[in-house]
Amino acid sequence: MLEIVQNNWTLLLVGQYPAGPLGGIVATLLLAIAGLALAFPFAILLAVARLSPYRWVNWPATAVVNIVRGMPFLMVIFWSYFALPILIGRPLSGFWTLVGALVLYESAYLAEIIRAGIQALPRGQEEAARSLGFGYFRTLTFVILPQALYNSLPALIGQFVSLIKETSLGYVISVNEFTYAASQLNSQLLVRPVEVFSILAITYFIVCFALTQSARWVEQRIARTRQGKSSGMQIQTNPLATEPMP
Repeated sequence: MLEIVQNNWTLLLVGQYPAGPLGGIVATLLLAIAGLALAFPFAILLAVARLSPYRWVNWPATAVVNIVRGMPFLMVIFWSYFALPILIGRPLSGFWTLVGALVLYESAYLAEIIRAGIQALPRGQEEAARSLGFGYFRTLTFVILPQALYNSLPALIGQFVSLIKETSLGYVISVNEFTYAASQLNSQLLVRPVEVFSILAITYFIVCFALTQSARWVEQRIARTRQGKSSGMQIQTNPLATEPMP
């Protein structure tokens, strides 16, 4: 396997670039980052709509989230491949077709993560902001969402890991990502498929394991921050802390 990597590392890293389209692991990471970044605003809107007391806002958002989450991602890719060119009136490259599918699919999952983060906050946060004269949108923007997103960071990183693995399905519409590059390499070598796809699996494992460990580190850091704040509040509210010992 080391020989295959040494002789073909550029194909696995960037695909046929600069002689052809960008591919390989770099394209996979770009797809995942673009999908997450573009899905994030839609996810926030869906999460807020899901918590709305108005049925005309809540019900459509709930329907979108449940329908998308109930579909296999492969079906979303096929729907995007055939429907997006009709909707926008012009053909799309495989790269942007996959980005569109990722945005639609990930918006539903990220919305549920953000919604859970909002619901986990104490009710007193909103009440305190309202008592200071904040309106609904200012409370949501400056008080609720920053805390909810901070608390949801580990889950968001975990979803990013899933997103990286989902990009491999772009192979079915010939997107030049990492799995497609490995398939091209396997077509060149012909007799070494086990080694080629073992390299693919090991690389995915290394990238995803590193991100998973990062999520664990962030989760522990958030827990320590909460514990520190809780200890500080207990000291401030404890009357014995300010009185000298007899």
